[in-house]
Amino acid sequence: MSEPINAENWAKPVDVFRVDEAPEGAPTGNVEGRRPVGPLQGFGQLWQKTYEVRIPRPTPEEVIATWKQRFGDFWYPSNKFYAPAGGIAPGEIAVIGGGKGPTRVTTGVRVIYADDRSWSYMTPEGHPWAAIITFSAHEDDDGATAARIHLLVRANDPLYELSFRIYTSKLEDKIWFHTLQQVAGHFGVAEPEVVMTTQLVDKRRHWKQMSNLWKNSAVRTLLRRDR
Repeated sequence: MSEPINAENWAKPVDVFRVDEAPEGAPTGNVEGRRPVGPLQGFGQLWQKTYEVRIPRPTPEEVIATWKQRFGDFWYPSNKFYAPAGGIAPGEIAVIGGGKGPTRVTTGVRVIYADDRSWSYMTPEGHPWAAIITFSAHEDDDGATAARIHLLVRANDPLYELSFRIYTSKLEDKIWFHTLQQVAGHFGVAEPEVVMTTQLVDKRRHWKQMSNLWKNSAVRTLLRRDR
């Protein structure tokens, strides 16, 4: 069987995350050796969220090239993005630190696909989300560029699901609103308007995944087991 024509855009499947070159100061304990998990392996209800902003001047390729290069600069101010040595490219792993005090969490993501107009990443065990998140840009009907973030996510365990209900769902919205506003602002949009859509795809909770609690990165960060 021949490989697809865009095979070079896909990361090779792995059993566990391996952080070969971590930036100085990046805590890798909640990333190294963790299995990749997608929405099927999570605990909570399955949600689809999309955030989009119009950026009239640049091409989709220009938006994505800048976004990849400056992802950490555009991110939420209380979070830290340790960019992978190879940049945002298939197979690369980034380390993430977020939150403050008792809500602080360190984790990571692995880029599973990247091309000139998009990239996607997958989360590891213990991350708040069992998710695939895609960043993309495309031409709108009137020829303007639209930058988009698309999430397909479940909370990874019961603690995260409770947190999602109380707090982190709204925080997640703030993070991605801020990101898109920063991207649009970089390209000269004075008052970027982010449009969000949300859909509950599956209201069931996967009780067989309760054991995901053992790898909860927020708890392990609090206990300083993330180094």
